[in-house]
Amino acid sequence: MANFFFDNEDIQLLFEQIDMKELALIQEDQFDDLDSRPDYAPRDADEAVENYRRILEIVGEISADVIAPHAEAIDAEGNTLNEDGTVTYHPLLRENLKRLGQADLMGFTLPYRFGGLNCPSLMYTIATEIVSRADGSLQNIFGLQGIAETINAFANEEIRGDYLPRFARGEVTGAMVLTEPDAGSDLQAIRLRAEQDDQGVWRLNGVKRFITNGCGEVLLTLARSEPGVSDGRGLSLFVSERTEHIKVRHLENKLGIHGSPTCELVYSNAPARLVGERQRGLITYVLALMNGARISIAAQALGIAEAAYRLARSYANKRQQFGVPIERLPAVAEMLTDMSLEIQAARALAYETSRICDHENNNLRVLEYKELDKEEQKRRKKLSRELKRLNSMLTPLSKYVGSEMCCRVADTTIQVLGGSGYMKDYPAERYLRDARITTIYEGTSQLQILAASRGVSAGVFEHYVQPFEQSTYDDPDLQTLKQELVENRQHIDRAIAFIKKRSPSYLDLCGRRLVDCAVYQICGHLLLRQAERHAPKKPVATRYIRQMMPVVRMKCEQICSGDTSPLDQFQALAGKVPVTG
Repeated sequence: MANFFFDNEDIQLLFEQIDMKELALIQEDQFDDLDSRPDYAPRDADEAVENYRRILEIVGEISADVIAPHAEAIDAEGNTLNEDGTVTYHPLLRENLKRLGQADLMGFTLPYRFGGLNCPSLMYTIATEIVSRADGSLQNIFGLQGIAETINAFANEEIRGDYLPRFARGEVTGAMVLTEPDAGSDLQAIRLRAEQDDQGVWRLNGVKRFITNGCGEVLLTLARSEPGVSDGRGLSLFVSERTEHIKVRHLENKLGIHGSPTCELVYSNAPARLVGERQRGLITYVLALMNGARISIAAQALGIAEAAYRLARSYANKRQQFGVPIERLPAVAEMLTDMSLEIQAARALAYETSRICDHENNNLRVLEYKELDKEEQKRRKKLSRELKRLNSMLTPLSKYVGSEMCCRVADTTIQVLGGSGYMKDYPAERYLRDARITTIYEGTSQLQILAASRGVSAGVFEHYVQPFEQSTYDDPDLQTLKQELVENRQHIDRAIAFIKKRSPSYLDLCGRRLVDCAVYQICGHLLLRQAERHAPKKPVATRYIRQMMPVVRMKCEQICSGDTSPLDQFQALAGKVPVTG
C-alpha cells in the first residue's frame, strides 16, 4: 500500500533529527497528570513520539489511498450551491472528510479533555503537507482546525464545551470569516455589524466575501461591535452556528483549489456569541489565528510542490529525447535539482518555525496556568518576549518562502513536461492552478515581506543566526560552507545599516531583497545542520549555499545602490494608465 509519509525521505529525516521528545515533554506538561489523562494518551515521551509516528502513518495512508485518487474528480466537478443558500460538498470530498474523521484526525492539536490528539503544531504542519500533496484543496478544510484552536485559546469554558468535542469527532467544520468586499488586506476597514438585542444576544448583519469553507457549520466572524470606533479597536470576534440567518449568496468561480468552496456570505440578524473580550477581535485573536494559518499555508505549498516535483522527476526519467532520458539533458537536470533544493530548504524553514511556535505556545500556557515562583516567572516572561519576536519574523518568512517556491516548482513542472504539462492529461496544470492562491490568501507575499523585514532589520535575524555561526563542524567541507555564510552576512549587515539611514519607505521598497538574503542565510544554516547528521544532505547544503551566496551579494549591492526610481519616477517608468474595456 502507498503511504505519503513513509515514501518521503526528507520528512522521515526531519522527523528523526528534530528533538521530538523535547516537544512531547513540553506538550504533555512533563507527564505530571498521568492519573487524569485518557487511556489513549501516551504515558511518557518515548510513547508520545511513537504515537506521533503512528498518526503520521495513518495520515500518509489515507492521503495516498483515499484522498489522492479523488483529487481529479473533485477538481473537475466542484461543489454545489443550493437554492436555500447552503452548499453540498462533492461526494468524494465528503468521503475524504469522513475517513479523516473516522481516524480521529480532525482534532489534531486539541487537548485530550475535548477528545483531541494534543499534538504539537509541528506534527500538524507535517500532516498538512502530506494531505496537501494528495489534494491541495482539501487542506483548506482539514487545515481550518485553527478555528478550534482559537476557540480553545480564547473562548470561555461553556463555548469550548459546546464546540470542541464536535470538532474533534469530525462532526463539524469551520470557517474563518474575515474578508469583506472593501476589507481585504486592511481588516481594520471591516463593516459587518455586531449589535446586542433586547435579550443581550449578539446579532450580526452584513456581507463577507472570499470566505474559505464559508459553508462550514461553525463560523468565527470578525465584526464591528463598537460603532463609534473606526479602526481595529472597534472589532470583536464572534462564534456562530450555520442557520437560516447566514446564507451563501455566491460560490466563487476560481482558478484553482476547486474542492474548497469559497463563499460570499450574507448575515441577516444572525445570533452569535462573543469570543473572549470585546475590542480584542483583530488586535489579539485574529492575529494569533492568522499566524497559525500562515504556517498551514506554508505546509500546503510544500505539499503541492512535492506532488508537482514528483511528477516532473518521474516524467523526466521516463521521457526519451535525443536517445536519452531528458533528465540527463543539462538544462532539465538543473531545473530538477533546483526544484528539489527549493522544496528541501522551504521544508526546513517551515518545520523549524513550527518547532519554535510550539515552544512559544507551550511557554505561554505554562505562564497562564501554572503556579511559578518569581524567578521562574521572570525567566519565562523574558523567554516569551524573545520567542514572540522570533516567530513574528519566522512565520511570515515561512509563508512567503513556501508559497513563492510552490509557484516556481509548479510552473517548472509544466516546463519539464512540455506540451504534455499544458494538457489536462497530467495533473501538472492543476498543481499550478492550486499553487497560485498560496501567495495571496492569509496575507499576500508582499505583506509577509513587510512583516518579516522588520525583524530582519531590527536585530531578530542577527540574534537567531549567531548560534549557528558560533558552531563548529568536524567535516572541514561543512566548516568551510559555514564560514561562507558568516562572511556573507557582513554584506547583509552593511545593507541593513544603509537602509536605516534612509526614509522608512526605503525598507518597504527593498524589503524583498533583504528578506531573500535572510532566507538564504537561515536555510543555509538549517541545511548544514542536517548535513552534519546525515551525509547524503552534504551535496544539498553545498549546492544551495554555493548558489545562494552570490545572490546575497548581488541583492545587497542593489540595496546599497539607493535606487528609489520606482517611487520617484513612477509615471515615467510605469507609463500612463492604460484604457481597458
